[in-house]
Amino acid sequence: MYQRILVPIDGSATSTRGLDEAIRLARLTGGTLRLVHILDELVFPTGFHTGATYTNDVLPMIKKAGESILMNGKARVAVAGVTVDTILMECFATRTSEMVIAQAQDWQADLIVLGTHGRHGIGRFLMGSDAEQIVRGATVPVLLVRAEEVAAETPVHGAARVVPIPAKGVAAATK
Repeated sequence: MYQRILVPIDGSATSTRGLDEAIRLARLTGGTLRLVHILDELVFPTGFHTGATYTNDVLPMIKKAGESILMNGKARVAVAGVTVDTILMECFATRTSEMVIAQAQDWQADLIVLGTHGRHGIGRFLMGSDAEQIVRGATVPVLLVRAEEVAAETPVHGAARVVPIPAKGVAAATK
């Protein structure tokens, strides 16, 4: 049960909440974590800069920041005594959610755990939702861990609000 747990992280407090939940789960199941950070180069518009400026200056900074995020996450997992590896991926013309889904399939993950802001209404419309796209497209179960500000609204103050989402077909089979 949940021996291979994929955890997308971006360095935010929200993704750290997801990572902490994945660590707890891996400790309970004896599982292994794979931390994935995706460099979404399209998030950083180059404006009037030349392609050379982007390639020589901006892209190396993005990669260095991504490597730092992964190393910090790996150190957090290592303290808990859980086996972990990391992967840094680049995303040019593909959505981040599609990269996470593909990595889960390639690595044969049993579960994807990720933090989510829990946005709704206009905030979700404007920001989009990679978490929602992962839930819709994943072929393995997805565990969403809500952000601190949303979790604080739950009956148990400060507790993570965990929303397990079964893999496609599982819900239909249990009805």
